[in-house]
Amino acid sequence: MAEPAWVIEGAAVATVDASGTEHASGHVVVAGGRIVAVGAGPAPAAVVPGGARRVHAGGCLVTPGLVNAHHHFSQWVTRGLAPDATLFGWLQALYPRWAAFDEDIQHAAALGSLAALVTSGCTTTMDHHYVFPAGAGDLIGAEVEAARAVGVRFHVSRGSMDLGRSAGGLPPDEVVEDTDAALADTEDVIGRFHDPSPASTLRVTVAPCSPFSVTPELMRAGAELARRHGVRLHTHLAETADEERYCQERFGCTPARYVESLGWLGADTWVAHGVHLDEVARQRLAATGTAVAHCPSSNGRLGAGIAPVPELLAAGVAVGLGVDGSASNESGQLGTEMRSALLTARSRSGPEALGTRQALALATIGGARCLGRSDEIGSLEPGKLADLAVWRVDTAAHAGISDPVAALTLGSLPPLELLLVGGRPLVEAGVASTFDPARVARQVADATARLERRASSG
Repeated sequence: MAEPAWVIEGAAVATVDASGTEHASGHVVVAGGRIVAVGAGPAPAAVVPGGARRVHAGGCLVTPGLVNAHHHFSQWVTRGLAPDATLFGWLQALYPRWAAFDEDIQHAAALGSLAALVTSGCTTTMDHHYVFPAGAGDLIGAEVEAARAVGVRFHVSRGSMDLGRSAGGLPPDEVVEDTDAALADTEDVIGRFHDPSPASTLRVTVAPCSPFSVTPELMRAGAELARRHGVRLHTHLAETADEERYCQERFGCTPARYVESLGWLGADTWVAHGVHLDEVARQRLAATGTAVAHCPSSNGRLGAGIAPVPELLAAGVAVGLGVDGSASNESGQLGTEMRSALLTARSRSGPEALGTRQALALATIGGARCLGRSDEIGSLEPGKLADLAVWRVDTAAHAGISDPVAALTLGSLPPLELLLVGGRPLVEAGVASTFDPARVARQVADATARLERRASSG
C-alpha cells in the first residue's frame, strides 16, 4: 500500500541541511514516502500531489525525525535498580536479572522502549542487545517484531560478550557466550534480518559489547565478519574512568588505542559514550571517520562524566545522541537528550560550548551519520525519506518563547502534532497511531513482574 501524501504548511521549519536553512513560516510536501518540496510560505500548487492530506501547522515547528544512536531496549523492565551505583557496580547488580530474560520479556521491554522513543519524536533507532542466556529463545527476533509493529526505522545490533569474570572480565560467566557461537549467531542474524536496500526499515549491526566484557579474538573476528557482510560496527568505548584503568592495566593502553589495534576504527564504525577520549583519541576518530553516540543523561545518572562533545565536533568527529539503556536513563526519551546535551556541554565548557541548532543537529543528522544513513535521513531535503516530526510550540509551556528551535531544545519537550516515518503516521495530534500505550503499559508491568520472579527463583 502506498503511503499517503502530505502537505504541512504554516509551521516554522528547521531543515538541518548543510546550510542550516530555516523558514519562519514554511511548508514540507511528502509523496511516495519521500520529501518532494521544502520551502518558505504555502506550498506551490504545482508540487502538491492529488489527494494529499493537508496539515495546517501554525504554532508548530517541523524538524527531521530524531535518530537514536545508542540504546538497550531490554533494560526497560529493569529500571530504577541500583540507582546510586557507578557503571561497574550497576552492571554487577543487573547482570543476574538480565540472565533471566526470554522472548516474551524481551518483546515487552522493546515495546516499552519504542513507545517512549516514538512519543518523544524518534523515527529511527538502533538497539544494542548483548546478553543471550541459554534457552532464552530468539531475543533479536522479538525486538524486530516489536519494531515492525510500532513502525520505526530499526537498526538492530547483535551484541556479544565472551569474557567472563573467571577470565578477567566484568560479567559473570553465566551471561557470556562461547566466542564461536556468538559469531555464528551474529552471522545468522545478518542473514535473517539485514536489508541493505534504499529506504530499508531494518538493518543489522555487529556490536561486541565492550573492552571489559569481550575478548580481543571476538573483537577482531567481529570486525572481519561485519566487513565481509558490509554491515556497520558498534561498541561501548571510553565510558568511565574504571574502563580507562582496566584497559591500561590489562592492555597497556587507552580504550581507543586498544580497539584501534584490533581494526575497529573506521568510517563503518561508531562508538557509544566517548566520555574519556583524550586529544589523541579524538584526532584518531576524526582521521578514521569513526563516529560517537553521546548519551548525556545516562552518563550523568551513572556519574561517568561529561563527554567532550565540543572538542569532538571541532576535530571533525560525527556525533549523534543516544538514550542508552532505560535502566540508566529511566525516561527512555530521545527528545529530552537535546536539552541534556546542551546543558552538560555548557556546564563543562562554558555558555558557547554548544548551540541550540547544534543540539538539534546531534539528534538528527548526527545520529544519521552514526548509522551511515545521512544520505537518506536526518535533514528535510527533497529526495530524502519522509521521516519528520511536527512539534507544537504554542502550548502554555512554550508560548512566548520567540525562537521555536530554542523552545524545542531548551524548553520542556513539546507535544507532537505529527510524526511520520516514510510518510506513514506514527503519531497524530499527540496520539500514537500504531500501538495502544495502555496495553503496552500492561505488557511491561507483567513482564517486569515475571522477570523478577524468574530472577529470584534462579
